[in-house]
Amino acid sequence: MKSWKHALIGPEITLREAMETINQVGCQIALVVDAQRQLLGTLSDGDARRALLRGLNLSDPVSAVMHSTPTCVRADDDRAARLATMRRLGVHQLPVLNNQGIVVGLETVDDYLSAPVRDEWVIIMAGGLGSRLKELTHDTPKPMLKVGSRPLLETIVRGYADQGFRNFYLAVNYKAEQIEAHFGDGRALGVNISYLREQQRMGTAGALSLLSMQPTQPIIVTNADLLTKENYGHMIDKHVAVAADATMAVRDYEMQVPFGVVRERDGTINMIEEKPVQRFVVNAGMYVLSPHVLELVPRDQFFDMPSLFEAVMHADMVARCHRIDGYWIDIGRLPDYERANEDFAEVFR
Repeated sequence: MKSWKHALIGPEITLREAMETINQVGCQIALVVDAQRQLLGTLSDGDARRALLRGLNLSDPVSAVMHSTPTCVRADDDRAARLATMRRLGVHQLPVLNNQGIVVGLETVDDYLSAPVRDEWVIIMAGGLGSRLKELTHDTPKPMLKVGSRPLLETIVRGYADQGFRNFYLAVNYKAEQIEAHFGDGRALGVNISYLREQQRMGTAGALSLLSMQPTQPIIVTNADLLTKENYGHMIDKHVAVAADATMAVRDYEMQVPFGVVRERDGTINMIEEKPVQRFVVNAGMYVLSPHVLELVPRDQFFDMPSLFEAVMHADMVARCHRIDGYWIDIGRLPDYERANEDFAEVFR
């Protein structure tokens, strides 16, 4: 909570003054501290109400009313641990203390309802023909096909926006006017949207050469036919933490051979493996690129992301993989599209 210092009160103030503080700050709690900001107790709306019902007066000092043994969290606890504590105890606010017991913050449930704003650009490659779904994309570009209650591309943009991303570039080509008419400048979704207008097919990386400005931070590049619940910020943070130049999201993929596989040598059968499962690590269609990597993208020509990663490795830069294992579906074929529609209400409601 940004304005947590306004919730600090001394033990000598009256119950009335404490309730006025709670009302003004709007966090339903006041933190009672001494002159060194050591936590002495807390006063919630419920504490004040119960005190009045017990017969205390509004003129009584808050020290007679406060809860003197409140649950707190430490400054070095991570956000997940703090949220878990609030869930376990059923509370909406927790004082944050350093190792000396001094108040250094106030954690509230509201802090988890809005993600921190992230300035990194998100570039979505939405210019493809959708040829594998040609029976559906004759009049509609694949990113604008309805999945559930809205276009596929809108769900992708909303997913990033829900995680704090605000700056988007959409690379468009096939029936671009439909995409631009739907999204405009992004204001209706609370984001900023610009367009990279391909004059020819440019692959999954070529449109990066159309950026008019060089980014100053790593960028996310993603295909426009993916639905996933990945934590994109975590992917960027890991990229930065290991000083990678290019990161590719990958996932496990299994393929079962529908027959018994015969292992033989010189006509002699050594083993029969019945319907074995083969496992691969595959490209998941999401990437993080450091700004200088864009210099490897040729201008105004078709260039795919695998070629860019080959160029990164050839230049002795660091190309890493980031494994994802949550919900992910590539809407490339009609069965995938049908499955995405079945999953939508449960996964993206």
